[in-house]
Amino acid sequence: MAGLFAVLLLVVLMGLGVPIAWSFAGVLAYLALVYDANFNTLMMQGFRSVDSVILIALPLFVLTGYLMQSGGIAARLVVFIETLVGRRRGGMGASMVLASGIFGAIAGTATAAVASIGTIMVGPLEQRGYPRGYSSALLGISSLLGILIPPSITMILFAVVTRQSVAALFAATLGPALLLILGLILVNRFACGRLFQEIVGPGGLSGAKPMSRTRASLNAFPALCLPVIILGGIYGGVFTPTEAAAVAAFAAIVIGFLVYRDQTLKGFYRSVIAASETTGSIILILLFSFMIGRILAAERVPQELTELITLLISDPLLILIAVNAFLILAGAMLDDVSVTVVIAPLFLPLMVETGVHPVHYASIVACSVVIGANSPPVAPILYMACRIGQVSIHKTFSPALMLIALVGIPVMLITTFVPELSLFLPRQLGFIR
Repeated sequence: MAGLFAVLLLVVLMGLGVPIAWSFAGVLAYLALVYDANFNTLMMQGFRSVDSVILIALPLFVLTGYLMQSGGIAARLVVFIETLVGRRRGGMGASMVLASGIFGAIAGTATAAVASIGTIMVGPLEQRGYPRGYSSALLGISSLLGILIPPSITMILFAVVTRQSVAALFAATLGPALLLILGLILVNRFACGRLFQEIVGPGGLSGAKPMSRTRASLNAFPALCLPVIILGGIYGGVFTPTEAAAVAAFAAIVIGFLVYRDQTLKGFYRSVIAASETTGSIILILLFSFMIGRILAAERVPQELTELITLLISDPLLILIAVNAFLILAGAMLDDVSVTVVIAPLFLPLMVETGVHPVHYASIVACSVVIGANSPPVAPILYMACRIGQVSIHKTFSPALMLIALVGIPVMLITTFVPELSLFLPRQLGFIR
């Protein structure tokens, strides 16, 4: 009961506007008081948990995302993709989806994708006939591809708190990501003919003169090399995910300053400060969540939760559906980091007992975050997309729910009930048996 009240307290504190890290601190204080925990021991265990080489990748990938935005890398990726597919029916919407996917394959974060891709594309989408509410909804859900397409900061956090292989989790979420991309492109094409009429013409982004495919490809080539280097290096055994993050950040600096020359010292400084603030907040959340997890584990809360659910529900399929529903509900009220480091680990013993591989469970969690982050009442990513798109949240709810119902939920169900979608690639690469 105290564990459930702790989750409720976290939701209430965040709903009142308390910063996420300090909301976790409040929950930690409550649990320590209820269970009479030893803070000296907790602090030592917490610091040992965050003293991880894997976590070095976190600030580096976050920095890469900000450098892509300020160094002109994101803009050239968008122009390249728009040149390839943007002049067909549904092409501009597909361009946003693909741009978010490629951005996610470099930066691994949804918030950076919303800011970078949204700033560049929402205006031109409106010029092509896309309602701003629909464009913002599409931006919100496609930006979450950064969680599914490796490298993913969310999967790094999940790997740390559940002690799984980062490379295995990166490989596991690639299948669901490709399904999500395909689903969004198909539904967007359907919407262009029935919900609104897209103006299909030769104009490029912001009405600029169309660029030839050859020129756009040459301009985007340095940026397109980034995901190839990162993913090829990880899965080719050239370097670890942490080393890949360092390579990505260094490459983003070189491309921004020396290749595109859009990066400035002022922009670089702002990127470093923003990345530091984001990383500091996440590390604080991780520290508090590790300490919360120690208390809950010592009091056998996950085991009691497993026993309670298996007592109420005996069918493994119904258990999976119930966990999916709870994760989506949690994602609708909490941010992706909170769901990943606090809520998801609580169900891991239940999933293992049900026969779900931890790597497969990571894919389920990632899909639930995609849905929850765009679902009312909180919908953190959707609200951010609305701010970028300069549109009322009420105008985005309907198209967001449509995209979730037609794409998000089916992808999550396929991911849940077809384990090989998540496990095939990690097995082939030798990360799991």
